[in-house]
Amino acid sequence: MGEAAAYADYPSVRTRAMRRGARSVLVYLRTMAVFVVVWALVAHLKSNPVLLPSPLAVMQAAVDLARDLELFYHAWVSFARMLVSLAIASAIAIPLGLAMGLSRTFDRIVDPTIELLRPISGIAWIPLALFIFGVGNALPVFIMTYAGFFPILLGTVAGVRDVDRRLIDAARTMGVPQRTIVTRVVVPAALPSLMVALRLGVATSWTAVVAAELIGAPSGLGYAVEWYRELLMTPQVMAFIAMIGVLGYVCDRLARLLSDVFAPWASR
Repeated sequence: MGEAAAYADYPSVRTRAMRRGARSVLVYLRTMAVFVVVWALVAHLKSNPVLLPSPLAVMQAAVDLARDLELFYHAWVSFARMLVSLAIASAIAIPLGLAMGLSRTFDRIVDPTIELLRPISGIAWIPLALFIFGVGNALPVFIMTYAGFFPILLGTVAGVRDVDRRLIDAARTMGVPQRTIVTRVVVPAALPSLMVALRLGVATSWTAVVAAELIGAPSGLGYAVEWYRELLMTPQVMAFIAMIGVLGYVCDRLARLLSDVFAPWASR
């Protein structure tokens, strides 16, 4: 009887969810409309297209750049660099975070170095990285890896330490090997925290790549912004800035999707 009632109520639940989604879309569109109107008014009052072009001029510039595929080319280059950087950062930070979370002794040894480096912004390493890597792909990848490493590491450590110790003790009582405990008990329990850390790593890496590409890359969104700024082509600059925001939002949604796939119980 309970299942029958649940199935009977399913259309109404789905309808309410669709209504909530529609309301969210309407709120977003209304907010963006207000933003565009205010932008158009300020641009009209400023009457200087170099300092602040109108929304129509930026939209036309974005269309032209998309038609020439230049917008998508630079976006793909920056996105690919972020994927490589997150892969490198995760490959280093997750095992290190597991070791620090499981061993207090190891944590006391490594933590001072981590806390010494963590407050230093990745952008601060750009001048030195220019000497080491030069202009190319290596510099932005290094800066993005550095920026994304610390959120992933700290999130992994926090997730491991929040694991219920009774689960680990029960596994040890049953004679489960330490490696199996880590892979079958600790990692699944820490996965929600790790996925949140991954989202933070995506955000910090994406912010860092734009700054790195402004100086040390021959392509990418940051490079395009600086190139068109030097040419005083502000509509193109703002078109690339808008693409940075769009891709940042898409990356965050992808990170949330990964969280729903690998840790669906956390979403619920």
